[in-house]
Amino acid sequence: MTHKDIAIVFDCGATNVRVIAMNRSGQIIAAQSMPNETDEDPYYPGGRVWDIDKLWSKLCKATKTVTAQIDVDQIAGITVTTFGVDGTFIDDKGAPLYPIISWQCARTQPIMDNIGKYMPLEEVYQISGVYPYAFNTINKMIWFKENRPEVIEQADRYLFISSILASKLSGVYQNDATMMGTSMMADIGKRDLSEKILNTLGIDLEKFGSIGEPGDQVGGVTESAALATGLPETTPVFLTGHDTQFAIFGSGAELNQPVLSSGTWEIIMTRSSSFSSSIKELKNNLTTELDSISGVYNIGQNWLGSGVLEWFAKNFYPNLSGDALYEKMIHDAEQEVPGSEGISVDPAFYDDGTSKNSGTIRGLKIDTRKGQVYRAFLESLAYRLREGLEAIEEAGEFKNDCIICVGGGSKNMLWNQLRADVCNTPIHLIDQKETTVLGAAMFVFSGSGVYSTPEAAREKITYNPKVITPSKNINIYNQLYKQFLEFKNKP
Repeated sequence: MTHKDIAIVFDCGATNVRVIAMNRSGQIIAAQSMPNETDEDPYYPGGRVWDIDKLWSKLCKATKTVTAQIDVDQIAGITVTTFGVDGTFIDDKGAPLYPIISWQCARTQPIMDNIGKYMPLEEVYQISGVYPYAFNTINKMIWFKENRPEVIEQADRYLFISSILASKLSGVYQNDATMMGTSMMADIGKRDLSEKILNTLGIDLEKFGSIGEPGDQVGGVTESAALATGLPETTPVFLTGHDTQFAIFGSGAELNQPVLSSGTWEIIMTRSSSFSSSIKELKNNLTTELDSISGVYNIGQNWLGSGVLEWFAKNFYPNLSGDALYEKMIHDAEQEVPGSEGISVDPAFYDDGTSKNSGTIRGLKIDTRKGQVYRAFLESLAYRLREGLEAIEEAGEFKNDCIICVGGGSKNMLWNQLRADVCNTPIHLIDQKETTVLGAAMFVFSGSGVYSTPEAAREKITYNPKVITPSKNINIYNQLYKQFLEFKNKP
């Protein structure tokens, strides 16, 4: 009998969709990536939507490339991870009744601004734990209710995008807890949808069906899906869901061990056995989502990260690109002293991707060097990390002993050293780079019986953390951090 030890993960991001085959040691044995993009909503000028048929077609093509490189008889199962909040209503045959409104669509901003006409924001936050981002699912529900009520009335089910793709594989319609946890419609303490929130919106709870858990099997690959993908018919399909939750689990993080996912956005989150969603946490910009493991919560914050650095690079180093660009910027910044000789960056640059405020670079002089400005950006982002870390520690009632850093921003060694110095906390860089796919694969291996639990699967992974320890500059940065807070909190 062939030993089944390959997980197939559909990892759908905003800019790329990938199909990855991973073995139980966490090694990628085949992968294929294709670009992803939104389309204009044909029914709402200027709106942005995901074309699910186009997305499915790309995944099918990528899967055929992957399955041609592996022994398909070794596949233990398949799953789907993707960005949170997005989904749509479907009919009883699984056909979308309206395109999937993208989290990038601006139509929901005024809805979030006026959520109080349905329920006080503080009450929604207290129940759901989710910070009031304009892209949250709740705002799309209100948009449908106010603009296309017939879609809700005709719908058999609402499915999040990961479950829509899983249904195309299996024919089974079931949502999972991690996507539900991003919606701002869950009762986070009960790990279920909030009847109070949905009743207030006038939306039938039954439209969402039963909520499954990561690792639950939702059927097997159908005959038509097998023909489209090259996957063997009846291959088990398992739920996973929101990519952030599986990246955190896949990083090896235990309880109270914060993980910084550093990319276009910086996301700091910790796995905690407790949470608080009071007005204090709301004012601290905290969001709490449901962990991939029942009974655990992910408390976090996010802000623009490499996205603002890309703006800086384009305008200050226009003649360089790729590795040469970042090597030059880092080299220039390393020559500068802590504090960048008085150059500092206003957090309005990055603290809110939709901020109406303009950012300020302070302390510029006629002889200011580019390296000073770049270092100032990195220092300011490190201060923002410490601020977020302290808020999370207070909400989760713990004190961290390290930060696990993953994502593209983890490759910048100067930035990592500044993070360690500003936070006075060791930064752990792990061997495993594909933590979202790794985390999702662990639930495939658990669900298929290769391992007894996801934690048992994780125990077999080698992480080999490289530790960046705080330097002698911690006292300087402690004073500079206080100045950062004073400026940010000025009335």
